[in-house]
Amino acid sequence: MSQTSSISGASDTQVPDPRRWLTLATVALAQLMVVLDATVVNIALPAAQKDLDFTNGERQWIVTAYSLAFGSLLLLGGRMSDLIGRKRAFIIGLIGFAAASALGGAAQSFGMLVGARALQGVFGALLAPTALSVLTTTFTIPKERARAFGVFGAIAGAGGAIGLLLGGFLTQDLSWRWNLYINVVIAIIAVIGATIFVHTPKRQGARPKLDVPGTLLVSAALFSLVYGFSNAESDGWNSPLTWGFLGGAGVLLIGFVIWQRAASHPLLPLHIVVNRNRGASYASVTIAGAGMFGIFLFLTYYIEEILRFDPIKTGVSFLPMIGMLVLAAQLSTNVFLPRFGPKIMVPFGMTLATVGMFLLTRLSVDSTYAGNILPALLVLGFAMGSIMPASIQTATLGVDREHAGVASAMVNTSQQVGGSIGTALLNTIAATALTSYLTAHAPTSHTAAAIAQATANAAVHSYTTAYWFGAAFFAFGAILSALLFRRRGHGGSHVAAPGQETHHAQHSAAEPAEPAEPVIAH
Repeated sequence: MSQTSSISGASDTQVPDPRRWLTLATVALAQLMVVLDATVVNIALPAAQKDLDFTNGERQWIVTAYSLAFGSLLLLGGRMSDLIGRKRAFIIGLIGFAAASALGGAAQSFGMLVGARALQGVFGALLAPTALSVLTTTFTIPKERARAFGVFGAIAGAGGAIGLLLGGFLTQDLSWRWNLYINVVIAIIAVIGATIFVHTPKRQGARPKLDVPGTLLVSAALFSLVYGFSNAESDGWNSPLTWGFLGGAGVLLIGFVIWQRAASHPLLPLHIVVNRNRGASYASVTIAGAGMFGIFLFLTYYIEEILRFDPIKTGVSFLPMIGMLVLAAQLSTNVFLPRFGPKIMVPFGMTLATVGMFLLTRLSVDSTYAGNILPALLVLGFAMGSIMPASIQTATLGVDREHAGVASAMVNTSQQVGGSIGTALLNTIAATALTSYLTAHAPTSHTAAAIAQATANAAVHSYTTAYWFGAAFFAFGAILSALLFRRRGHGGSHVAAPGQETHHAQHSAAEPAEPAEPVIAH
């Protein structure tokens, strides 16, 4: 960024947007649409499969088509919001996502539904980072920024559980197609809000150029990474295709880093990720995404298959977790984070999540919701409300305005990659545990009741094994975040002072070191 644009950016921070809270509502609505889509469609899958008559082997592509397009194009989407303007990118993303959702809801064949899901992923990759970057550049007053990111972090953490609730209601009372049509309703409201309340600051200096080689390298790398983990889930870790794509992703990522060091207009300026606090934030979001997968997937299976809850009741059972997450997010961003900083809050949240996962390992076929599941959900909700807002705020703190989109995209990329890793690892671990248990504890009687009991015991054992590994993810995250986050410069809820932003802008081009940290105002 030039000296002129830095000073302009600094002055922008002194005059807050009078419509910023309505902007937050618009951004929150768009973020909710993207986040809940990951789980709301899962609830609809059995009904969609019966209606469109596709096989169990084909079923995974309804999820994979979205995650491949979304995961591989996130960095490009973030950069496009920097290039074409955030308001324009936001509205394009909303309209495109709504159109793809309508196409999927009207699908008359498996291929049409898969194509619509891929299109959702494409526009979601533009929408998600743009939404976060709009928030980053709109809220510049420290206390207000804290509240805004508290809301955003709560939605990022609770969106999956909200999707379970909404998906259960829509599928059971309306049709599986409404799990997709509902996005059109949300998008219409968000487009109206974006048209009125979202604005793009006037660009200072020359328009940046798109790094085409870098875009191709990182998109191919992320595609290979997500596909490799998805293939591991379906074909196992012995599949040559799994390791071929994962190995290819590693090579492409190395090539991407080498190119970014030499490119005159890099897609992802490396100073964004090598900053110690931001790097710790991205790592924390990845680990939280991997660990949370075990909560939603296996606990949903347990509640439906062991406790015999219907889809709506299953969704409602997650509401206490959402409530606790929202409460924790607000306390974290407004009270604890300004005082203690991410170095305390993120490890605290990770440790609390480890405890919550440990509580889930105590579940048996005779456990109850109120006595066994509810305490774990409350602990996990508070944990995620401590991890996500602190990580997201710190990941986007002090980034030059012209790079806000790609820095925001890294948050979504981290969460997507974490979810893919969690999907593959925990599913494989649970499946192996299920097979081993059934082999070692074959029923002595071949009656239907005995077989059902053995199957239920094996399922609970497989879930317990997955929870133990989820606890290990969070325990590792607690140690890693405690080591990586900086002890000084806690300003997770503060923006850089004008002088500091200018200082950073002057040195960011060649910066392998970290930018100046903001001053804490207690």
